[in-house]
Amino acid sequence: MKNNAVIAETDRLILRRYRESDLQDLYEYLSDAEVVKFEPYQPMTPEETEKNLEWRISTEEMIAVELKSNQKMIGNVYLGKREFESLEIGYVFNKEYWGKGYAKESCEKLIAIAFSAGIHRIFAECDPQNAGSWRLLEALGFEREAHLRKNVYFWKDDKNKPIWKDTYIYAKLKE
Repeated sequence: MKNNAVIAETDRLILRRYRESDLQDLYEYLSDAEVVKFEPYQPMTPEETEKNLEWRISTEEMIAVELKSNQKMIGNVYLGKREFESLEIGYVFNKEYWGKGYAKESCEKLIAIAFSAGIHRIFAECDPQNAGSWRLLEALGFEREAHLRKNVYFWKDDKNKPIWKDTYIYAKLKE
């Protein structure tokens, strides 16, 4: 598939591959501490965002979400291939566009495409403190399968000790 390819469209959105012209829109949300609060990375500098964009352009796992109304790239959905005909889903959106249904609309479309292409299971890992994320998963029909306690850390404290976090695991099976 050509890297600038449109993957799908919804009423309000274009779901497509990343392109170099997305740099400013990507920086807008990856540099925002509130947006990346539950991600395994800190707010990014312009240079870090540029490197990150290169990776996004090179992979088919990151899908840019663009508003049809003004061609602004407002976020992304991640669909990572896993074993046993499974995908892992994730999403990060510019906070100016939270609460407007864009994440749900884009995920619904991509989930439908994945299941019609033969995927058996789609799962997500989510911080229990990230209520917006797990509520979205539940609205998409995902079921909570597990609550893993202190199973992961992204950061260490000033004494170099891990700051452990819990994880919810959600999944949705092909109907």
